[in-house]
Amino acid sequence: MAGRERRTVFVTVGTTCFDALVMAVDSPEVKKALLQQGYTDLLIQMGRGTYVPSKVSGDATLQVDHFTFSPSIADHMRTASLVISHAGSGSIFETLRLGKPLIVVVNEDLMDNHQSELAEELAERKHLFCARPQTLGETIQAMDLGTLVPYVPGDAKPVVNLINKFLGFPVD
Repeated sequence: MAGRERRTVFVTVGTTCFDALVMAVDSPEVKKALLQQGYTDLLIQMGRGTYVPSKVSGDATLQVDHFTFSPSIADHMRTASLVISHAGSGSIFETLRLGKPLIVVVNEDLMDNHQSELAEELAERKHLFCARPQTLGETIQAMDLGTLVPYVPGDAKPVVNLINKFLGFPVD
């Protein structure tokens, strides 16, 4: 491995329990797909889940590690070549603002699936890829990072001016 560029995949479930995602990234199918896409390291933030992923890959060239929580996952996101995340809006927008390729995996066990609406809309706009735990392997195999469109945060100033005008405050 000497001289080979390290390409890390960072997986985050946030503060929740999303064992289905952790189990999916721990599967031989997903690990093989990551290797085929040229990734060398897999770091899994497993949150409150009870499933503990294996630190051994079927193919020893994929280095796997995991942890439950960290004071900040921003550093892990910054150094990642790819982020695989639950569908929480905070994790999604933090990753997109960093300009990192992102696969959002929707937790279908949640009662209110507003998260899937956000993920699917952003996928439709080509800012990210969207998957379910059972389709993650095929999503990784089929993904073409060149098709992603950078996310540009909107300008809140017009909304602020409208609210200020409505409330009778001076508008800049």
